[in-house]
Amino acid sequence: MKDTPVSISVPANGMYGNQTYTGSGKATAMAIREAFSHYTDNVNIFYDCGDLSCLNTNHKIDHGYYVVPQILHWEDRATEWSGLPDRITIKIVIYSAESNRRVAAAMISGKSKWATFGGDHPQDLLAEPVNSYVAGLY
Repeated sequence: MKDTPVSISVPANGMYGNQTYTGSGKATAMAIREAFSHYTDNVNIFYDCGDLSCLNTNHKIDHGYYVVPQILHWEDRATEWSGLPDRITIKIVIYSAESNRRVAAAMISGKSKWATFGGDHPQDLLAEPVNSYVAGLY
């Protein structure tokens, strides 16, 4: 189980209104990689892929899992002075490499606390719920 391959695509960067949050797709993929790294030593992010088709075509694996995240909501607010929390919602779909069938999926949401001292960002909200979700898979 420790060597089961997990291939992760990188979602498109998150947006809120007309604001695109550069690097949010990469941050999401990295949080997912970190979570799976607790359970397997064979985790890869493929920055040239954003979906299952690309992973299956360009980075085919014979066994293991393809993980395809999608950012549905990414809102970075100046919470410390506005009182409006940062918010994220991501969808994670996991496919079997052998069958290309979906074997698991989840919607993960988070929002920052109202009282922050600045420096919090939506990507800081990823680790806890993603780690919890992945732990539940094992």
